[in-house]
Amino acid sequence: MRALILALALFPLAGAALAQSVTEVRFASGRTGTMLSGNVTGRDYKDFRLGAEAGQKMSVELTVTKTEGFGTVYFNVLPPGSDDVAIYIGAQEGSAVTVPLPETGTYTVRVYHMGSDGDSGVRSDFNIDLSLR
Repeated sequence: MRALILALALFPLAGAALAQSVTEVRFASGRTGTMLSGNVTGRDYKDFRLGAEAGQKMSVELTVTKTEGFGTVYFNVLPPGSDDVAIYIGAQEGSAVTVPLPETGTYTVRVYHMGSDGDSGVRSDFNIDLSLR
């Protein structure tokens, strides 16, 4: 009985995680970067995944284009195999970075709200300029 209650209590969290958006990033032939657009609402987040080689440098710049709130939109860079431990945390370090990549694999750029924008469920639109070199 106790396990059933715990499972039912965690069910809404599992559903929320499944509702997140994932975009596989591919550059046009001969290009090393691209501009991506999207939006986040409340505590939802958007993931942009792209394969890279150890030693490459990933550049990311986030710009909020429209918001119903304060525009508190940030991004993290997650290394291959990580769902929550970041090698770059935008809320602490800023809205643009060039970061050397420590290993080969699929990296995730996760865009999210913080603070009252996340708590109040507002929507913010954004652009991400993403490149590898």
